[in-house]
Amino acid sequence: MTTAPPHLRALAALLLVLTSSATSHAAERYADRPETQQFIEEMQQRHGFDKDALTYIFRRAQYLPSVIKAISPPKDPVAVRSWERYRSRFVEPVRIKAGVAFWEKHQDTIRAASEKYGVPEEIIVGIIGVETIYGRNTGSYQTVSALATLAFDYPRRAPLFRGELEQLLLMAREQHRDPLDYQGSYAGALGLPQFLPSSVRNYAVDFDGNGQIDLLGSPADAIGSVARYMQMHGWESGAPVARRARIAPDATLSELLANDITPTFDAATLGSHGVQAAEGDGHIGKAALVELETPGRDSEFWLGYQNFYVITRYNRSSFYAMSVFQLGEAVKAARR
Repeated sequence: MTTAPPHLRALAALLLVLTSSATSHAAERYADRPETQQFIEEMQQRHGFDKDALTYIFRRAQYLPSVIKAISPPKDPVAVRSWERYRSRFVEPVRIKAGVAFWEKHQDTIRAASEKYGVPEEIIVGIIGVETIYGRNTGSYQTVSALATLAFDYPRRAPLFRGELEQLLLMAREQHRDPLDYQGSYAGALGLPQFLPSSVRNYAVDFDGNGQIDLLGSPADAIGSVARYMQMHGWESGAPVARRARIAPDATLSELLANDITPTFDAATLGSHGVQAAEGDGHIGKAALVELETPGRDSEFWLGYQNFYVITRYNRSSFYAMSVFQLGEAVKAARR
């Protein structure tokens, strides 16, 4: 008899463990797990939910391995971080063309939302375009199952997603909908603007005035909700979002970059470090120095003002915020 090499035996053992783990998840319903039962008890005590009704829901929720795979960070995030590659996913002809069509179709609603909440039309269009290509890709995961998977089987961020699971159940009760009917992203985000349930409850609006909030079926509700979200997070009407920075040859940037994307530095402080706006009127408001890195290329440097920071409250990434800004500008230019 031939004996397998040690490294192959170790691999086989690992595969057996992984297979057994996946099998146990498939066999064990969430409703039968102690942590889920504790969650149900808390929902009953805190919000008056019926215990049997919640048990019914969690008997039908499923563990979704693809959710864990999708949300897990890459093994070497630094190596894959590239502004050029990231931007090419969002500021590209398909999204720009779709954005023009969306803006033309809903121009009255977009204008009304912009006027009511003080957020530029192109920012509203940019966010919906980056999030879902104007409704083309809103996600196909059952939201209860996705959030249950993350709440009970992703310890790294379990408190966040238990909170979102709680918010989903509250939202469904308020909207008189079956919690099992919602579909969205692997992280539980919903509709054209990909709001998490907590954001739906806190910021979404019935902008079409039909008596219900529907971020999937009503573009008007999605448009108005994005604009209100920006306003509620501190959007400064009429103020800039970002400007390219001019960096002096002897600039000292480490102190500025250590602050990340919080707009902290006034023009004098930036100037003392060899940084200024490449063009424009030298806006008095404070800014952050934003570095957009691409391996093998010179970094792009931008001044990100308060409104750039507000976009990062939607998704806490400078790459994301710049993509929203630049997609919106590209769609605006294509409409002319």
